[in-house]
Amino acid sequence: MVQINFANKEIQCKIVYYGPGMSGKTTNLEVVHKKAPVNAKGDLTSIATEGDRTLFFDFMPLDLGNIAGIKTKFQLYTVPGQVYYNSTRKLVLQGVDGIVFVADSQADKIEENLEAIENLRTNLKEYGRDIESIPIVFQWNKRDLPTALTVEELNRRLNPLGAPVFEAVASTGEGVFPTLKALASLVLESINRDKRDSGMGQPAASRAVPRAAAAPVAPAAPRRVGAPQPPAAPAATPSAPPVAAPPRAPARPAARATVPVGRPAAPPPPVHAPVAAETATAARPRTMAPPPMKAEPAGRPAANKAVGRVQIKERTDTARLTVTILIAAVILGAVGFLILKYL
Repeated sequence: MVQINFANKEIQCKIVYYGPGMSGKTTNLEVVHKKAPVNAKGDLTSIATEGDRTLFFDFMPLDLGNIAGIKTKFQLYTVPGQVYYNSTRKLVLQGVDGIVFVADSQADKIEENLEAIENLRTNLKEYGRDIESIPIVFQWNKRDLPTALTVEELNRRLNPLGAPVFEAVASTGEGVFPTLKALASLVLESINRDKRDSGMGQPAASRAVPRAAAAPVAPAAPRRVGAPQPPAAPAATPSAPPVAAPPRAPARPAARATVPVGRPAAPPPPVHAPVAAETATAARPRTMAPPPMKAEPAGRPAANKAVGRVQIKERTDTARLTVTILIAAVILGAVGFLILKYL
């Protein structure tokens, strides 16, 4: 899959050259590495035997520079042609974005080509992918040899998918860059198709966005002209402020009565009951009743939350659409730069 590093502003695409042994996979990478500028290419890593047979895999990073402020890189791999290195083939295919199948055009190599195609189909299935859906191009290599089959025969035997084909002589560099350009275009189309199928490529107005069901709100009753309107609810009357108790007159000093010796003193006069009750009532503090709270209409909070979620979803989809368009522009610019620079 295409790797996007937003922190480093970098895009990486993985391309794998697949095919039988000695078909020209490594030669394709050597031509690209030879013609690429020094500051745009990394080291070509190749682990091979004495007979110049790829033992593990070839790897070369190709940096196309900054396009629209984003670093664009291609990771080019080859797989070993020998069948007994199938575990390495499967490992290299992990996360592949596009495949160049390099076939040997010689008549005596047709069975090896068919075996390599079937092996590719099997290894892709182990990753849950299909050869019919992944971007792939066929390169009929070694077209300069006298025993090479015709293009029609090779298409009939090896390309029932109807994928794009290119004739090449990799040893001289003929057909190497057109093959790479065509595969880059297919990778771009695949990315756009995946985004469109997932709904990210459609405008926000035409996308069907599932909205949360808001709580049903009862419709207002229709008003008839001239009909008497129901009386409005009486407004709450605030409680009267507490009434301060009237100040009591200072008590008069009791007159000193002369009590005859031998008679008991008269008891004090009793306090009048209404005066005591009034005093107790005035002493108690009175509290103000709080104004009535206005009830929130039913269903409004749920509706507001649903609208907020939809707006966030539309903004996210718009951001994803912007990123998709930017990726498409970057890869198209990279392909054009590659062709103009190296051809």
